[in-house]
Amino acid sequence: MIADPSAKYRGFQPIALPDRQWPNAVLRHPPIWMSTDLRDGNQALIEPMDSERKLAMFEALVKIGFKEIEVAFPSASQTDFDFVRKLIEEQRIPDDVTIEVLTQSREDLIRRSIESLVGARRAIVHLYNPIAPAWRRIVFDTDQAGVKALAVSGTRLIKQLTEAHPETEWVLQYSPETFSAAEVEFAKEVCDAVSDVWQPTPERKMIVNLPATVEMSTPNTYADQIEWMHRHLARRDSIVLSVHPHNDRGTAVAAAELAVMAGADRVEGCLFGSGERTGNVDLVTLALNLYSQGVHPGLDFSDIDRVRQVAEHCTQLPVHPRHPYAGDLVFTAFSGSHQDAIRKGMAQQRPDQPWEVPYLPIDPADVGRGYDAVIRVNSQSGKGGMAYVLEQEHGFVLPRRMQIEFSRVIQHVADDTGGEVTGSDLFGLFRREYLDADTPWRYRGHRLAESHGHADDAVHIEVELEHAGQVRTVSGTGNGPVDALVNALAMEIEVVDYHEHALAQGAAAAAACYVELRVHGGAARFGAGVDDNIVAAAIKAVLSGVNRSR
Repeated sequence: MIADPSAKYRGFQPIALPDRQWPNAVLRHPPIWMSTDLRDGNQALIEPMDSERKLAMFEALVKIGFKEIEVAFPSASQTDFDFVRKLIEEQRIPDDVTIEVLTQSREDLIRRSIESLVGARRAIVHLYNPIAPAWRRIVFDTDQAGVKALAVSGTRLIKQLTEAHPETEWVLQYSPETFSAAEVEFAKEVCDAVSDVWQPTPERKMIVNLPATVEMSTPNTYADQIEWMHRHLARRDSIVLSVHPHNDRGTAVAAAELAVMAGADRVEGCLFGSGERTGNVDLVTLALNLYSQGVHPGLDFSDIDRVRQVAEHCTQLPVHPRHPYAGDLVFTAFSGSHQDAIRKGMAQQRPDQPWEVPYLPIDPADVGRGYDAVIRVNSQSGKGGMAYVLEQEHGFVLPRRMQIEFSRVIQHVADDTGGEVTGSDLFGLFRREYLDADTPWRYRGHRLAESHGHADDAVHIEVELEHAGQVRTVSGTGNGPVDALVNALAMEIEVVDYHEHALAQGAAAAAACYVELRVHGGAARFGAGVDDNIVAAAIKAVLSGVNRSR
């Protein structure tokens, strides 16, 4: 770092708004939500989603309750174009959901984007071009007139092309990209010119989206910019004013909240803050912040763990254990004083009273969490290092949610004995709880075979089991040994998560497997298995989980 950063970084000069009204505003209803997980979130991934993961994300967003979803940048890739066509042609878009696509203001890209949407019931065409001084000068080598002309010409073409398809209800969204770094007077001039071409009405509104493409200033400055535009935009009664905050300064959630207080009607973002650089505004945090203030966000996060699992599967990125509301550890107290306060609060809390438990801003049950993890063993008692001891002394690296589950077992033992649980005691409890959970199903042997009449990558397995004293053989086919075994058992089993690792170094090391599963729709439970053969270890882990789910 340099001694005088003011010589290198000029900072962002706030606008003059001495009579600002947003500081006195109170949020009493949610904004319109627009998810850009499948576009902005997807383009920022190391490995962009394939069609299967994009569809899983789309269906999850619909289930959560999003009514507007930006699904693709169809002119950027054939994969994106085909995905839009798949949604439309296979009629996968519910009647109350509107899809959106993004396009730059270039004729070929606009035409390709409109082509992707033909046949949709309702569609948002999202046009954008950068307007800030640095982008005008450095990236496009143009002036204000050139930037404005680009926005206007793109709007005219979209209007011409969409009028040729009256079977679709078309909505224009215009984003003056880099708005947060631009002059507000010029941003208004460009947005007014676009709306003058589109001619929105109160019955047929257009969307003006004001992005903090790069977060340039404190949240209050962004709120001032939004309030200024809210006051001065032409045709305001015919415009849905939207914001799209990024998180470069780490304050996107605050910026979005203040922007809505300042007059924004709509917020764009991603689940868990996915997106370019530090990400888009985190819609999970934003929505549950509202919920914690007594305002239902209109989105369903009653099973936050399932939402997180889908997001992690689709993005191939983990959600941090300390992530607000959704992290594995956010409702867990390790400090003895915190734990004591929570226990006392839970004891006094009544169902008909406002939520008032110290250290817990919302009731964990409202997002599908149990209370056991809230009052689990803390580190100061000498028991919170359970996972560390298991790994350091015995080589077992438990997944995070399995640590939480197993900590309950340790808590019960610690409470009963009132003494320290040593490393050997800990491993004995782990063995009893997971590795020796072999009733009623016990593994005796297995055989993998080539599958005939199935896809080339299918696996066929025959497993010899002991059940209630009787030996029987089951067989099944799947996309891997675990999937094949689940099919062979002929039960309603959902595999939620799977981990494996070697217990020691070298080719002869035993393998440890951990499987989280639900049986017949019940609570998720873990199973564990150890064997010199990785497939055998996986089979034992599945059977352990099934046996523990009785």
